[in-house]
Amino acid sequence: MQPGDLKPEQFNAYPPQAKGLVTANLAVFRELPLSFLPGVLREAIDYDYKFPAERRALEQEIANLAKLSPSERSQWLQGFAKISTSSKLEHLDWVNSPAQFVEQLSAHLWTTHQLDAFRIAATDYADRLHAAVPPQVPKVPRLGIAVIGQGVDSYDKPLFRKLRPHGAYFSRVTPENGLRALLDATAARAKETTTQYSHWYIDGGNPIEHDAAITSIAYGSLEPARTAILRNMHSEIERPGMGPEMLRTLMAGWRPEDLGVKSTDPVLDRFQVRLLTEGSGTQIFSTSFTQWAAREALRRAEPATLLVRFAPRQRLKPMNELISPGGERPELDPFGSLVDADMGAYYNWLNQQRLPGADKSAFLAWFEGHNAAVVIGPSVPRGTESNAPTDMKQLLSWVL
Repeated sequence: MQPGDLKPEQFNAYPPQAKGLVTANLAVFRELPLSFLPGVLREAIDYDYKFPAERRALEQEIANLAKLSPSERSQWLQGFAKISTSSKLEHLDWVNSPAQFVEQLSAHLWTTHQLDAFRIAATDYADRLHAAVPPQVPKVPRLGIAVIGQGVDSYDKPLFRKLRPHGAYFSRVTPENGLRALLDATAARAKETTTQYSHWYIDGGNPIEHDAAITSIAYGSLEPARTAILRNMHSEIERPGMGPEMLRTLMAGWRPEDLGVKSTDPVLDRFQVRLLTEGSGTQIFSTSFTQWAAREALRRAEPATLLVRFAPRQRLKPMNELISPGGERPELDPFGSLVDADMGAYYNWLNQQRLPGADKSAFLAWFEGHNAAVVIGPSVPRGTESNAPTDMKQLLSWVL
């Protein structure tokens, strides 16, 4: 089937809002190349479970395609139109399984030596779209916070070496009530706006008490879902012929109800399941979960505030032991986790810098329970150090 053959009833299995979005723009979709359209449908089919920033971006992209004249649209997509597909791809149910089509298209592009041509077409399209629909700058400057080193009593090696050149390093921070001050600051920012999913708290262990206005997820709270995933993974791996690609495709189809994840927020439920089924090691290591959750929250929700607290992960073991459900309580590795989290804090800052308004954003990283912290922001002198006594509220005054 080709895009020109599309009919409204073919989208009856889509969630209600996704179906409405697609059918309202069906005339435009019929004119798009087969190598391009399933990529749009892959995003559209999940419209009901997307964050506001994602919905806005998808709506703007489709609206831009709709307003282009036929000749302009042809020029924008000429690279995709030159990509040849196969009869096997054309006979796939790419309407209801667009993600599967995109996966198989990647393999087809590789075997037919069209990968470079597709990459050039995608880059050209992305550049045009970025120029036509500039990203939205947040109403308030973004604030990222990383708390690392939970459970470590002492550590004599330098921390935040990657972050220090970009801001100020403080070596005499009073640690008392530091985490509470950070959570209170996040809550205060959350109460200043009614925009949903704009202020986050991600915890690699068990979350501490926080304001309900904050969007929150925690590794510890997802233990039942993680156990279910490991149990399913273990049973599937035992099946003859099951390889990593088949397992990944299978996991991508797992839904919140399949794993016992259920709350009053289906968007957040779906997000958490994707963290556990699409991330590498997120089912096993808390630091991997925390880092991936922060990356995906920034990429997808584009929050104004993101507080990330790393917690100790379990020690490395042979893979067959790591994915075996049940068993003894895992042994934790606080020092190895601190090293992971130190680099994770740097990655969080890098990912935040990729978002609109990066020149006005701020970032704070703190060694939990200790005296070391780094503050980065427009008004903070770069590459400086301070050994003057200070506390968390004073540090926050640099970035709020």
